[in-house]
Amino acid sequence: MTDAALTLPVIVDWQTLDGAARRELLRRPAQQDNAARVAAAREIIAQVRATGDAALLAYASRFDQVTLDRLLVTPAEIAAAANRLTAVQRAAIDRAISNVRVFHAAQRSQPLVVETSPGVVCERHEIPLRAVGLYVPAGSAPLPSAAIMLAVPAELAGCAVRVLCTPPRPDGAADPGVLYAASRCGVTQIFKVGGAQAVAAMAYGTESIPKVDKVFGPGNAWVTAAKMLVAQDPEGAAFDLPAGPSEVLVIADDSARADFVAADLLAQAEHDPASQVVLLTPSTVLATAVYAELARQWQRLSRRDITAQALLSSRLVVVPDLPTAFAISNDYAPEHLILQVIEPRRWLHDVRTAGSVFLGPWTPEPMGDYCSGTNHVLPTYGYARAYSGLSLGDFVRHMTVQEISPAGLRDLGPVARTLAELEGLDAHANAVTVRLDALDASR
Repeated sequence: MTDAALTLPVIVDWQTLDGAARRELLRRPAQQDNAARVAAAREIIAQVRATGDAALLAYASRFDQVTLDRLLVTPAEIAAAANRLTAVQRAAIDRAISNVRVFHAAQRSQPLVVETSPGVVCERHEIPLRAVGLYVPAGSAPLPSAAIMLAVPAELAGCAVRVLCTPPRPDGAADPGVLYAASRCGVTQIFKVGGAQAVAAMAYGTESIPKVDKVFGPGNAWVTAAKMLVAQDPEGAAFDLPAGPSEVLVIADDSARADFVAADLLAQAEHDPASQVVLLTPSTVLATAVYAELARQWQRLSRRDITAQALLSSRLVVVPDLPTAFAISNDYAPEHLILQVIEPRRWLHDVRTAGSVFLGPWTPEPMGDYCSGTNHVLPTYGYARAYSGLSLGDFVRHMTVQEISPAGLRDLGPVARTLAELEGLDAHANAVTVRLDALDASR
């Protein structure tokens, strides 16, 4: 427990604010020193590219305060990890893996074959990515759930090379929950590497860590900066999606239970001091009750210092009605959106931008974090306006194929030739014309 002091967010009436004040109210906590962070990440990447494993071992000593003699987690360490967990803990991880596997397996798509014109067949095929890097953070809290969310779709997609990096603990071991979850999902190449250096190692490869084609997983601001830097380099690796600190927005009417709403807000606030949690409600009575519940439940938390910092930039907002709440939410584009309203599914069609939606009082957000089956790697910081949460589709690429018969070319070839001539690309036109001429000559 800590001795953190709690300053609760004041209850704000949306109707009393002008446009500038409304924008400021819902502004996410600023990402401080971003230029310096990017520069530091760039330097780490350069060092890893230059000296490989030696740089990784040096960074483990510098950042993790641990001296390692090797980076690879051995089969013996993986086996021992299972014994460090209780039977109940192992069963919980196995159950979560099962649900995540069921939901993601249903996302497989069949090859698409369409005859767009007589004799012209167009196809779309799903190809698994060859090699993927999975980053599982273990900063203030180890995240076996992140290993599940990354490793399950990678396995289902059929990615041949699956590399997982996670920071070492002070004793030099990787978190046993992470190791057990990863091994149960078929990951065998696990390395004790954290931070931006792990991203660099997977993106470019080292003596021990294979190079991958795409890097996945949540992380702190340095990890995010590194992912974006290596994605800009053709020799690096693509990345899954942009993300910042975790966040939740709750839309609740006067039917909602204040203790449920407060618990949902605190659940996300404990992730990171820069996390933001927001309540939108047309009920002043509910907002006041949630305010009181936040103070009461906060006293019981072990991560009170982190939660108190997050609540400094969090909001309790009274709006005139539910349509206004949904309009605000769509503009904000939350990572997690919880609907604690009467007939929540009836309002689902009003949701246009959110990473993941939780319907009704009996669907707390941690169920999606852990075991409902959906993926918890989601766009934050407003990126849900354009990005989706992680899915099986992120671990595959789609390749189109076309095949045209002689009759199909006779029919459609003149269209291609005309368009090529319209664009002034006579070599394009010629590639069609020589074939049409050959068909005419064979008659």
